[in-house]
Amino acid sequence: MSPRARLAALVAVIVVVTVGAGGYVLRERARQQAAAAGARAAATVEPAALAGRPSLVFRNTAAGAGYGRVAVVALDDPDGPRAFTPAECERVYAVAGAAVCLAADRGLTTTYRAQLLGPDWTPVRDLPLNGLPSRARLSRDGSLVATTTFVYGHGYADPGQFSTETLVSRADGTPVGNIEEFTLLVSGRPVNRADKNLWGVTFVDGDQFYATAASGGTTWLVRGSLAQRRLTALRQDAECPSLSPDGTRVAFKKHGDLPPGQWRLAVHDLRTGAETVLAETRSVDDQVDWLDDDRIVYGLPRGGSAVATSDVWAVPADGGGQPRLLVPDAWSPAVLRAGQGEEGSTP
Repeated sequence: MSPRARLAALVAVIVVVTVGAGGYVLRERARQQAAAAGARAAATVEPAALAGRPSLVFRNTAAGAGYGRVAVVALDDPDGPRAFTPAECERVYAVAGAAVCLAADRGLTTTYRAQLLGPDWTPVRDLPLNGLPSRARLSRDGSLVATTTFVYGHGYADPGQFSTETLVSRADGTPVGNIEEFTLLVSGRPVNRADKNLWGVTFVDGDQFYATAASGGTTWLVRGSLAQRRLTALRQDAECPSLSPDGTRVAFKKHGDLPPGQWRLAVHDLRTGAETVLAETRSVDDQVDWLDDDRIVYGLPRGGSAVATSDVWAVPADGGGQPRLLVPDAWSPAVLRAGQGEEGSTP
């Protein structure tokens, strides 16, 4: 083949590749635009319209301009108008008058930040954050905040194959401590292995809390004291606990004999030690919240969607009933209920 023929062939290949790539970009753009156009168009209201009402706070995952924004709906009308706040978070948790926001800044390199938000949903102060953010909680009166990050590794599927850092601080920014440095007691004996990890805090009051501990491939539900800097194991196979409003039960995810990366939701009775497996049979990788004393809420990714999204579901806490869709196009739910701001009871 002559040099001129080879040059012509090369030009033809470049044209074909360029046209193909351009066609892919156009098709992908059209797919995204179609998905956005077909997304659920939720009615909106101003945040002030829901102020003081029992509400559900969540990360909006509906395609469009509000994607990733923190939104609020009334608890008695969860499918009703959404109030969009100025905050953009990967994960959010809120109590009356305050919220904690784990956010991502996606540039050439993605960085993450944790911030405490005030009543107007704008940052009040930055919080320490030393890894990939995963879990966040506030005490019911908003005086304490806990964040969990992955220092290395990327998931909870295999205990011991990742490292976490769980920090507790006061709302004024004063550090309380890294709970992984607290004494962990299992059956009365301290656990000091290098693979010890703690995550998923849920507060009882200004001192006591529940969390997950892991070591040697085993997880435990633990009860902790900030003042005593001590954690005591209550039971095995319990992750990401959430304390009920009446303070008598803890909802959590358990692995059981499921494949790696799969969990079932269950409830542990703190008075009797009884376990109730819930009717949700799909795997839930979330730190759930309680809708009330009878139901829990949690996020689930939506399978088969053209745009990455998720929904918030509810299921009875007594093991009966069936899961029901509570808020479509939503993630990371937190319940603002009447009387919130008072500390939980201690069973």
